[in-house]
Amino acid sequence: MRGTRLGRWAAAVPMAVLALATIYPLVFTANVAMKTRRDYVLDRFAPADSLRWDNFAQAWAGAGMARYFVNSFVVVAFAVALLLLLGSMAGFALSRLRFRGSSVIFLGCLAGLFIPFQVIMVPLTRVMADSDLVDTYPGLILAYVAQFLPFTVFLMTSHYRTIPAEIIDAARIDGNTTYGVYRRIMLPLGVPALLSVGILDALFCWNDVLISLLMMPSPEHRTLMIGVNSLRGQYSDDIPMFASGVLLAAVPVLMIYLFLQRQIADGVTAGSTKG
Repeated sequence: MRGTRLGRWAAAVPMAVLALATIYPLVFTANVAMKTRRDYVLDRFAPADSLRWDNFAQAWAGAGMARYFVNSFVVVAFAVALLLLLGSMAGFALSRLRFRGSSVIFLGCLAGLFIPFQVIMVPLTRVMADSDLVDTYPGLILAYVAQFLPFTVFLMTSHYRTIPAEIIDAARIDGNTTYGVYRRIMLPLGVPALLSVGILDALFCWNDVLISLLMMPSPEHRTLMIGVNSLRGQYSDDIPMFASGVLLAAVPVLMIYLFLQRQIADGVTAGSTKG
């Protein structure tokens, strides 16, 4: 009994330390956001005297955070829709259709998982510039699709491979074409994986800084993360204002993690097993 209790403590203490290290920056930022500039200068670590929402209102309206939110939402929505459409179709083809070069294409998707954006950012930017897509929403959406499509295809292919072949054979016997098998059988059965992968793709696109920074130089086209980064220079002497902007940007991500933890975990482990 004593050994079991010690084992539990040995497992609980590191988890508690990790949880504290994760939560403390968020609590500290929230505390700073509730302060005035004077209170922050006097003692940045002291608890805020009262809940002050002025900084949030000013960051939302005065600093243009509302516009950045709209830009990010539009870009992420279209990018994720394209990623799921192309990823599900490619995953079905690579998992169930036998054609010459399918293995090479799948290996190319695997290789794309290990190629950082820094390797392709120069040629991609040149292609976008030659196509007059720099500083446009379609250009940024296509850049996100190019970057995250290998991940989506890999997970959807892995999921579709877990579906028994007997189901597909029965659908073909019933007279379904290849497109009919995809639309009536594979797509409905792939909804759980599509939800998980879509959440992960949305988080990747929402939190991106580098691609957006390259593709959207104009201030009116900035996405949320670039807008928050610009607050650091705009309000370098007003840290509570900057902290308010950071918290506003983090709210959607925190809500997704809070309410969709299971789907995120399913998406992360989707390609690790095969039934």
